[in-house]
Amino acid sequence: MAYVFKEGDLPSLIDAKQARERIFFVNQELAHIDDMLAGVMHYKKDAASPLHLHKNCEHFYFIIDGKATVESDDGIRPVGPGDMIFIPAEEKHRLRATEPLFYFEWQAPNRFKTTILEGTDADLRWDRKDGKVWIQT
Repeated sequence: MAYVFKEGDLPSLIDAKQARERIFFVNQELAHIDDMLAGVMHYKKDAASPLHLHKNCEHFYFIIDGKATVESDDGIRPVGPGDMIFIPAEEKHRLRATEPLFYFEWQAPNRFKTTILEGTDADLRWDRKDGKVWIQT
């Protein structure tokens, strides 16, 4: 079976600071798989993920629009449209928008634990627009 998802029809998840929005189209809820987690992200200018890592999970970003910096063990590097960032499993990373940012991200497998290195557990809290709460594990 093929799935076709329209971004505007999917649940939207807003971070606790109201600065980041994520829209999944491949996850357990929508596609009934846990081999991959994929979707698009919108960051307001200066929004950032906490410095974190994922155990047992490869992580990719593909920047579609806007500019950001990506922080990893290699330092802080600027990224922009057309750049793909690969984060190996268990590598610390943070993405910070230097202007409004839109990107595609995927993580595989979707059986991982996120560890916050700088920040709080609130940085993993996402509220659904329809009022339900989703907590990233």
